[in-house]
Amino acid sequence: MTQPPNQPPQPGGFGAPQDQPPQQPQGGFGAPQTPPPPQTPPSGPPQPGYGYPQAPQAPQAPQPPQQPGPYGQQPAAGPYGQPQPGPYAQGPYAQGPYGRPGQSGPYGQPQQPGPYGQQPGYGYPQPQYPGAPGTPPPGSGSGNPFKGRPALVVAAAVAALAVIGGTVFALTSGGDDGDGKPVAQKSDDPKASASVSAPVNPGDGSGDGGADPENFNAGRQAGEAKVLWYKEAPDAPGSGADAPGMWITDKAAVKAAYKQVTAYNVGDGNPAWDPITLPQKVCAVTPQKSADDKIVVAYESGTSDRAKCNQLQQLDLNTGKKGWSTKIGDGALFDSAITISMSITGNTLMVGRSQSGVAYDLATGKKLYEKTKYGESCFPTAFAGGSKLISVASCDATGSNEHDEIQELDPATGKAKWTQKFDKGWTIARTYSLDPLVVYSTNKDKKAWNIAAFTSSGKFRSQVGFDEDFAPECGWAILQRDLQGCQGVAVDGNTLYLPTEATTGANEVVAINLANGKEKWRVKSPADESMLPMKVEGGKLIAYVEPSYDAGGQVVAIPTSGSGHKPVKLLQNPQSTAEIENGFYSKAFDWVDGRFYLSSTRLTGNDEAKEKLMLAFGK
Repeated sequence: MTQPPNQPPQPGGFGAPQDQPPQQPQGGFGAPQTPPPPQTPPSGPPQPGYGYPQAPQAPQAPQPPQQPGPYGQQPAAGPYGQPQPGPYAQGPYAQGPYGRPGQSGPYGQPQQPGPYGQQPGYGYPQPQYPGAPGTPPPGSGSGNPFKGRPALVVAAAVAALAVIGGTVFALTSGGDDGDGKPVAQKSDDPKASASVSAPVNPGDGSGDGGADPENFNAGRQAGEAKVLWYKEAPDAPGSGADAPGMWITDKAAVKAAYKQVTAYNVGDGNPAWDPITLPQKVCAVTPQKSADDKIVVAYESGTSDRAKCNQLQQLDLNTGKKGWSTKIGDGALFDSAITISMSITGNTLMVGRSQSGVAYDLATGKKLYEKTKYGESCFPTAFAGGSKLISVASCDATGSNEHDEIQELDPATGKAKWTQKFDKGWTIARTYSLDPLVVYSTNKDKKAWNIAAFTSSGKFRSQVGFDEDFAPECGWAILQRDLQGCQGVAVDGNTLYLPTEATTGANEVVAINLANGKEKWRVKSPADESMLPMKVEGGKLIAYVEPSYDAGGQVVAIPTSGSGHKPVKLLQNPQSTAEIENGFYSKAFDWVDGRFYLSSTRLTGNDEAKEKLMLAFGK
């Protein structure tokens, strides 16, 4: 399958991005300068430089310890990033995770010293676009940028991905709001129309249930679930288009794609309300919905290369009614809205720019406050929302004390409840959970990753204490960090559930005790395909087993307590949809009220194929 044009930079040798990422700041307001134009990677073996592993060098003597941080003495880096005794010098991890590189971990996987080992390059999550060098095939996990290298002696006990915070762009003018009048209809109660014998309701992407001759239930084998309904994708440019987000309410399954937001009754797929067409393409959405089923979508200010992602529109998921709309302006110099992130916490919408955040009242659109530069030249560059509002800042970017900080904010006022400083060299990449807070981070120089849990007051609690290659499916983030861009990871109370990377055949899901970072149990996928955790319901972990070339995916339930953790099949998707499940360049999936929803998050724009947007499976 061909790779869609106009996509983000693809990984080259050892996972390094082909396009040159923005350079480090050269001065002025603590922000990096405008990124150079993309360059073609050199031919032949990877060359030293930004994003590529460096040539081996002679080991150097350990450096003197850094100044004490929040957890006491900082670790010094030894040859090839080998951790030295740090804050846990008297504990079990005094010499790193398993002594020195080369010593086997608990599952017989030796740690590889040196720059080439098995680590991909500089920290970008691998895009899920088939055909790119080093990109996994459809249906496989994206993997971690630093595989199997937990850093267990970092003073802040956390790590990070050196992605681009505070990127500088030329200031440009925005476009008009382009707010149109809402067209809304009441949706029917899906429970009245949902039935186990509901037929496939084909669609053409326009929301009118148009006739498409495909019937995925024809020839369905015994034990296979039904395709309750499916929808064709809307027309998209030949260069492709984003289709972010997927929201499921009691009434409607709602999807954004290109310039549209469409909704379908969850039971039968009939239109829940008339499609909303926006003036320009959707560029960001809130991954969460509010308690009263509201979301916000952002669309671009125009069609030129200078267009910004600065037009905000609130929507009601159940009625399709448009609420307030507004335009978010640029911040101070070098603080741009070319790209933004959005999240909802309670009744607060947080919109992240390149170096700050702006909070709005979700119900009215009234501006509440701005989260801007603070302390030691700390620029907030990413936010995560949901049960808590988390802010990540890049500090002292041009100085000798460059580091990341993470804060929990009061969503109503923006005031920091607590602040946790990370060690120099570690950059925060993802939040796997907000309550409890679980942070994934990496260190480019040490070629190491870390997964750490924190208490409700922001104190270090534990970190994953064993060597493993974990592979949740994480989206790509080029201009901004994407703190909430991972699927295939679940957290429930005291336990973190992560999928391992499948090298050949089935992978495993590992349950990790957040009290001490140790493994509780693990279970193998019931098929020769990767199993990805989704959520915990009723004491069971619900997971999606990805399809093979000749069998649809599965939804399974795994008991989280007791001595037995054997997956029990809840749904077996029909073989007729295996090609579609495998064919999505990237996807969103969810299990709600006994139905499995699967949608594409990237459209190819291929007019020769009837591209699917969304499917619903059930019994």
